[in-house]
Amino acid sequence: MDIHGHCDPSFSAVADAFERNFAEGLELGAAAAVTVGGEAVVDLWAGDSDSAGSSWQRDTVVNVYSTTKTMAAVCMLILADRAELDFDAPVARYWPEFAQHGKESVLVRHVMSHTAGLPGFVPPVAPPMLYDLDRVAAQLASQELWWEPGTKSGYHAITQGNLEGEILYRITGERMADWFASEVAGPLGADFWMSLPASEDGRVAELQLPPPPTGMEVNGVPVALDSIALRTLMSCPLNATEPRTREWRAAEIPAAGGFGNARSIGAVHSMLANGGEVNGVRLLSEAGARRALEPQSDDVDQVLMLRLRHGLGFALEMEGWVKSPSPNHMFWGGWGGSLATVDFDAAMTVSYVMNRMDAELTGDPRGGRLVDAAYASLS
Repeated sequence: MDIHGHCDPSFSAVADAFERNFAEGLELGAAAAVTVGGEAVVDLWAGDSDSAGSSWQRDTVVNVYSTTKTMAAVCMLILADRAELDFDAPVARYWPEFAQHGKESVLVRHVMSHTAGLPGFVPPVAPPMLYDLDRVAAQLASQELWWEPGTKSGYHAITQGNLEGEILYRITGERMADWFASEVAGPLGADFWMSLPASEDGRVAELQLPPPPTGMEVNGVPVALDSIALRTLMSCPLNATEPRTREWRAAEIPAAGGFGNARSIGAVHSMLANGGEVNGVRLLSEAGARRALEPQSDDVDQVLMLRLRHGLGFALEMEGWVKSPSPNHMFWGGWGGSLATVDFDAAMTVSYVMNRMDAELTGDPRGGRLVDAAYASLS
């Protein structure tokens, strides 16, 4: 396997872990990046971008599913830092129609931490409905809560992004994909897209579909048909072929529809890890960046079925997944295996994307190996 890119000798353990994933047959194509103090110390890519054997290139991008949520969170953090958004305000302050059916008690911070009580769609929707943002917003505004906001967490797999996107739209008058492009990706030179133009289609890696589920389990935990977990996941069932379509690529799906590579994810997250400024570009105050670390909940997530500590837009800790020696560390990942971490104490980020999808929603060992190797290199 030919590994392309560069790796600082002091981080050779990351390159070794990256190569090991291929050697064990766990990858088709993938990319990994590590930044420290804003400097790219690891920028690697290898393998094939599709089943026909096309090579993964330096500028290959791929749908990273829920790692997109971290980009949506950055948008919300910036709005809050500019005093245009209050995390402790009711969502209905910005989006009056949302107050239907008792939802006036839902705060913005509940949306940011998966505790809002709207983890899924009722009635369920098919993926094409996601392409109509006004229709999705109207449905979410008319829905009833699944639980009292703030009392439990349940992964808002798709709905979180639409809730955040509509709040941003009501404040700025711009759709999140456009706002992110002009206010975040553009200034940072990050090749990450919340709505991918057709001109970029030629460099999109094709996802290799995950193995089908063998039973009614989530992360190895049996769940009932009427459970919050299955009701959420089946409220907008995806089969991972959607990113092959122009419609999905063009749509704004802030919870799951982002396209990027490890380098571009690291470019955005490095800004956070360095207190809101990287390479002379400041998007947040240091206090504004660190707001993502504010604990919001600590319990067994009712959708992911694992103990999970939520901050504002990122996980602070999750049972059996990413480990860090730093108390000021946060992360999130995407269906299939993509992973992104931010460490404020070490000013470090680790980013990983791939196109061979793992079956589990969390806990894929490939990205975890890279994170472990990055910390070992630091020490």
